[in-house]
Amino acid sequence: MKIREIKPADDAQMAKILRSSLEQLHLNLPGTAYFDPFVDHLSEWYQKTAVAKYFVAVTDADRVVGGCGVGPIAPEEGIAELQKLYVDPEYRQHGTARQLLPACFDYAKAHYQSLYLETFASMKPANELYQKVGFKQLSKPLPQSEHSACDTWYMKSL
Repeated sequence: MKIREIKPADDAQMAKILRSSLEQLHLNLPGTAYFDPFVDHLSEWYQKTAVAKYFVAVTDADRVVGGCGVGPIAPEEGIAELQKLYVDPEYRQHGTARQLLPACFDYAKAHYQSLYLETFASMKPANELYQKVGFKQLSKPLPQSEHSACDTWYMKSL
C-alpha cells in the first residue's frame, strides 16, 4: 500500500468509494459529504483550496482503495478539518485508514494547531480509530460545520 496525493485520474474511484460507503450505512443523507458539490472533483477542490490536501491509498497496481483529506474550517483559529476518510469495503479492517492518517497529521501539523472532524456515532470502527489516535469527543460541532447531519464531533491538538 502506498499513500500519495490525489490526482485527477483518482477522482471517479474516490467518489465511488465515498458514496458507496455512505449508502451501505444508510447515511446518504442531505447534510453529509454524499451531497458535497465537489465530490466528483476532489483533486481539483483540494488543489485550488488554500492550505488543503487530499491523500489516497493505492495498491501496487495504483488502484485507489481509500482517501482522506485536510482542509481549513477555522483557519483564523488554527483549526483544520480531517475530511472525507473513506476506504473501499475490501480494504477495511486492514489498516488502510490508519495508514492514511500520518500523511494527514503531518500536513496539518505544518499549517494548523488543531484538527477537527465530524462523523456519525453509528460508524463505530471509525469512532474507535479516532479515539485511539488522540481525538477527544466534543459535545457539539464547530459553528463553521457544513455537515448538519453528523452527530459526533472530535478535536485533536497537533
